[in-house]
Amino acid sequence: MLRDTIQTETVTAMKAKDKERTAALRLIGAKIKDRDIELRTADKKPEDDELVTDVLMKMAKQRRESITMYEDGGRQELADKEKAELAVIEEFLPQQMSEDETRAVIAQIKADLGADGMKDMGRVMGELKARHGASLDMSRASALVKESLS
Repeated sequence: MLRDTIQTETVTAMKAKDKERTAALRLIGAKIKDRDIELRTADKKPEDDELVTDVLMKMAKQRRESITMYEDGGRQELADKEKAELAVIEEFLPQQMSEDETRAVIAQIKADLGADGMKDMGRVMGELKARHGASLDMSRASALVKESLS
């Protein structure tokens, strides 16, 4: 399980006295724990690996946005710190689809749903997330879906 792998890597990083990696892994662990607490009262709980992957995807997206903002603001040292955290987070994410693979998947879903215009954007995005949510950057996929439906 992904959660166990992250915990094992945290211990390994602590033993190796790798402060940056340990800090990033502890941050991941804290976010997962926060999500567990949020879901205590939920009726339907997602599968554990799905939950961890979702947390990691959100963390990665936040890091990418922060990197862009820091670089635009001329704060390279902060951008570098975020890049280091992003590298650790991405180790545990599934391999992301390339743009060509994403286009092929979108074409397949459009054919399956009979989508032919912007009015079908929500249906296509919903199906795309259901089938390939963990292996796609949904913001990039959204732009590709828009392009293919227009």
